[in-house]
Amino acid sequence: VLPSDITGFNVYDINTGKKTFHKGSVHSQIVLADEINRASPKTQSALLEAMQERQVTVDGETYQLPKPFMILATENPVDTAGTYPLPEAQLDRFLMRINMGYPTKESELEIIKSNRSAVQETKLSPVTTAEEIIKIQEAISLVYVSDDILKYIVEIVSATREYDGVVMGVSPRGSIALTQAACGMAIIEGRNYVIPDDVKRLATYVLAHRMIMKNRSGAKGTTAEDAINDILRSIKVPNVKG
Repeated sequence: VLPSDITGFNVYDINTGKKTFHKGSVHSQIVLADEINRASPKTQSALLEAMQERQVTVDGETYQLPKPFMILATENPVDTAGTYPLPEAQLDRFLMRINMGYPTKESELEIIKSNRSAVQETKLSPVTTAEEIIKIQEAISLVYVSDDILKYIVEIVSATREYDGVVMGVSPRGSIALTQAACGMAIIEGRNYVIPDDVKRLATYVLAHRMIMKNRSGAKGTTAEDAINDILRSIKVPNVKG
């Protein structure tokens, strides 16, 4: 996969003397990058403008991406031959990272049953519309976040920059992401305000992948997840009432 496969490219028509833009795979509302770490760093860099500005620029022309826009990616932590680590700048643009793990026994049973047929028929039906998703995104900006909660978030993020064993802590982009994620959690819980538990529940998922540890071997006590959990235990939780 080349960067132009993602962003798009111009094709010159010798008959008309004009160029025609052919959209790349990123020109969609929801983009799924399966095993993204198999793409080269050069190809991965083609996603940076799309993930941050929701646009792509090709040959000096800027094209806005459709709304809503979201990039989902999977990364295989094993069988890493022929893979490339994701650049820190790209990791910082993912809202959160979730470790899938193995399915429960009940879920695995359903997986087996659904794959009994030799011919698989994919039956999908929409559960929402683009307009409804945009309204939910707009509603996040209306969720109330007290100054105490914001200070709590800043304290957590600042602590990642001073924690022993961390080479690089979380950037301000992580503070913004944690605030937005907490607002989203409040909406899911049916509230129009954020509480400390929203921040605590999401801190590891939003912040851990933005940290660079001195020891990347995964030894006990050296992971970013361990650092975040330790930081959460050390910082006083604000007393906020809705």
